Amino acid sequence: MRVLLVEDDNSLSRFVEKGLREAGHQVEVIDNGKHALTLCMTESYDVAIVDRMLPGLDGLSLVKALRAAQVGIPILFLTTLGGVDDRVEGLEAGGDDYLTKPFAFSELLARITALSRRTMLKKTESSHELSSGDLILDLFAHSATRQGKALDLQPKEFRILELFLRHPGRVITRTMLLEHVWDIHFDPQTSVVETHISRLRNKIEKPFGDTLIHTLRGVGYKFEQKSGKLK
Repeated sequence: MRVLLVEDDNSLSRFVEKGLREAGHQVEVIDNGKHALTLCMTESYDVAIVDRMLPGLDGLSLVKALRAAQVGIPILFLTTLGGVDDRVEGLEAGGDDYLTKPFAFSELLARITALSRRTMLKKTESSHELSSGDLILDLFAHSATRQGKALDLQPKEFRILELFLRHPGRVITRTMLLEHVWDIHFDPQTSVVETHISRLRNKIEKPFGDTLIHTLRGVGYKFEQKSGKLK
């Protein structure tokens, strides 16, 4: 998943960034609340980790501004302010979770994974059809078509394609696929992802003579097709 870390403590941000990257996530680190606000308005992230005490714009004001602008990115406050009133204030400002320092990295990782998963479930519940050009995925009927022709997708292939269509043009890492398709939060050291991607390509690309799923070696995959959209 793509994570925005907003933290002005350099040693802590390096620690968290290193751990998240080792877990297979993409991380962007910002040490200023005002800069973070600009980024969240123009970029797309799966989750944001935000300190409350920041230069430029404090974390609480940052989150309030994002929610006022209808930016729905899941936000985890990570701060030394751990009193009951502080936690309530953070959640009421629009934060989705609250973790106080010092913390165990394993707990931080589990919390942002849970936030991302809940967001994916909400997206699934709020729409029934995903499309990109001539490719249509009906979530209610659990069917897929391209150029009006039915595609015979296995359940895992369907879920992979759903993830791609929800994030067109975005890098989808192997870790993200394992988490969202297989609910596995570690690398099983098998070729299960690659095998299913190959089968999916044979069904949605080969018969139509084009490429939709692009492999980025050492990074992951990206789904790209002109005029992609989410209905």
